[in-house]
Amino acid sequence: MGKAERNRRQSAREKIAAQQAAARRAQVRKQVLLTVGSVAAVLAVVVAFVVIKAFAGPASAGSNTATANASVVANLTSVPASTLKAVGKGSALTYNAKPLIPITGPALTENGKPEVLYIGAEYCPYCGTERWAMAEALSRFGTFSGLRFIHSSASDVYPSTPTLTFYKATYTSKYVTFTPVEETTVSKQPLQTPTAAQEALVTKYDVPPNTTENGSIPFVDFGNKFMLSGDQYNPQLLQGKTWAQVAAALQDPSNPIAQGADGAANTFAAAICKLTNNMPATACTPTVQAIEGTI
Repeated sequence: MGKAERNRRQSAREKIAAQQAAARRAQVRKQVLLTVGSVAAVLAVVVAFVVIKAFAGPASAGSNTATANASVVANLTSVPASTLKAVGKGSALTYNAKPLIPITGPALTENGKPEVLYIGAEYCPYCGTERWAMAEALSRFGTFSGLRFIHSSASDVYPSTPTLTFYKATYTSKYVTFTPVEETTVSKQPLQTPTAAQEALVTKYDVPPNTTENGSIPFVDFGNKFMLSGDQYNPQLLQGKTWAQVAAALQDPSNPIAQGADGAANTFAAAICKLTNNMPATACTPTVQAIEGTI
């Protein structure tokens, strides 16, 4: 084999080797790109979930999103004493002449303090109106944390009533214990289950004798001394309002919402003052004590 032929064959082998090396490098690049692409796709999905969760806010167990709003909570839980005095019983005792009825039984207590038991549901518009008043009244005796705002069911009467939920909220007080039970979500799915003792109270006080009725909600038992009997103001007052608008209206004694909700809160406060022997004085004001004589 001549030198020229050997050179040609060597050149051909080198060319083939170079082509094979180039092909291997291309394959490696392809695999790297596929791997990087897969990792990037996974990271994109993870980031998307994190962003969605961050912007969605805390949710109730139902389909309705619950929103925390510090300014709304502040307006709800610190209605000025001058407003409460001006409202007095408001329209609550006009709308429902006997919103609280006396009941008899062993004192309902928890941790040595009178207990207020609430049983309701997130979908219920009547629970929705009473929660505003209850949160406002109880805030005179203690402190809430974790209150969140929802709407009642969009497919029920008074659809999408702006309200709050007691689900996952906590309450601390030196004077009274508050036990809330939200039985179902906005979409009417099970949420919290009353204890056997709580069910017994509902059966005893809220279910008419010799019937199979389930009782009405909200059911509110004030230490086994008083029970809420029907709603205290019309849910229609809240239709089309935002949470902020409702909370702001509570500050104006001439506003129909304040006349209803603040009046209802004063009535709730009167029942609680009966349980606490009119303590503290900041909650059991002369205005509230005057209402005590009507329940």
